[in-house]
Amino acid sequence: MKPKLKRSLRFSLTIAVITFVLAAIFSVISSALLNGMPWMIGLVIVFIIVLTGVTFDMLGIAATAGQEAPFHSMASEKVSGAKEAVIIVRNADRFATFCNDVIGDIAGIISGTASAVVVLQLAISFGDGDGSTLQLVLSVIMTSVIAAFTVGGKAIGKYLAINYSTNIIFFAAKIIAKIEKYTKWNILSK
Repeated sequence: MKPKLKRSLRFSLTIAVITFVLAAIFSVISSALLNGMPWMIGLVIVFIIVLTGVTFDMLGIAATAGQEAPFHSMASEKVSGAKEAVIIVRNADRFATFCNDVIGDIAGIISGTASAVVVLQLAISFGDGDGSTLQLVLSVIMTSVIAAFTVGGKAIGKYLAINYSTNIIFFAAKIIAKIEKYTKWNILSK
């Protein structure tokens, strides 16, 4: 088997396992947060989940649109985050897969599940239960609003990512550098 194909298959398997674990963790956390919570707070949590997906989608696009050159001079001057930015751009395919496909898609799935919980809580607060006409109407409205917010947010995010990729990558790289410095975790393989 060719080395590049072997490396790609290994990465794909690794990312699938990471996705499985993160999806389970996020699903449990969102369910625990939403269980018994007032529907208005649940709605805020759903929109935070959607915003997380939109943000990570923007990061992934910025990585693929970014260029290394602006970060090399910063790295030579030992600017915090510059080395991490170079790593992000050099590994744009992997970074984008993690941001867009792992975090972004998990956020989309979890937001859908969480919105169903919020809709049920809202219908119950109006005195209707599971399967009522009100729940069906609220479900259609909630799904439509979340879809519009997600797609519209991702469209704006793509514009920003393409036109301001250097700033976005550098901002993310500085955050990663701080996390690595204070936790001693190696988030980006050097």
